[in-house]
Amino acid sequence: MSDLIDNPEEYFRQFIPERDQLLIELEEEARKEEIPIVGPIVGELLHILARATQAERILELGTATGYSTIFLARAFATPRGRLVTIDNDPDMAARAATNFRKAGLDRQIDMIVGDAQEKLSPMNECFDFIFLDIEKEHYASVLPHCGRLMKPGGLLVADNTRFKDADSFNRLISRSSEWRSVNLFAYLPLHSPERDGLCLALRR
Repeated sequence: MSDLIDNPEEYFRQFIPERDQLLIELEEEARKEEIPIVGPIVGELLHILARATQAERILELGTATGYSTIFLARAFATPRGRLVTIDNDPDMAARAATNFRKAGLDRQIDMIVGDAQEKLSPMNECFDFIFLDIEKEHYASVLPHCGRLMKPGGLLVADNTRFKDADSFNRLISRSSEWRSVNLFAYLPLHSPERDGLCLALRR
């Protein structure tokens, strides 16, 4: 076995994916205003996973300024792709809607403002892919909705699973017979925070 690379965080930071000007502006805005965003590593991962699963219906819980939403919506292989994103902050939702227009994606994205659990309760759509990035204390309570709305074989990705408030979700999904999951602790340059967990779960 060969030796491990020295200074791995410095080494892997050089492989941050390239982004267009809009995403770079959103990153700078997030830095200045302390808005938590997934950053380019997780953004690119979301894009790759959504494209690899050929997702045509995506649900995102937690929009902020729409940074992760743009990565996901750009993964659609055809104009038929639709993304529903929910956020409880009207100001953030308005900013996100502006960014969707700038990205030329507003026709494929439905922006819903309100509490995620309340908005999910009456929904009966079927999604191929769900990205979970709301307040971590609510992850466990929305998981049954995610299971109900996810097609068999669909993919759930949950951000920030290193947070203490995500503990109940981590334990719940790891024991659930409805999901096959893996929880990864990783170094994620430009993510907020950079040493965090990501859960990937397949709906059985």
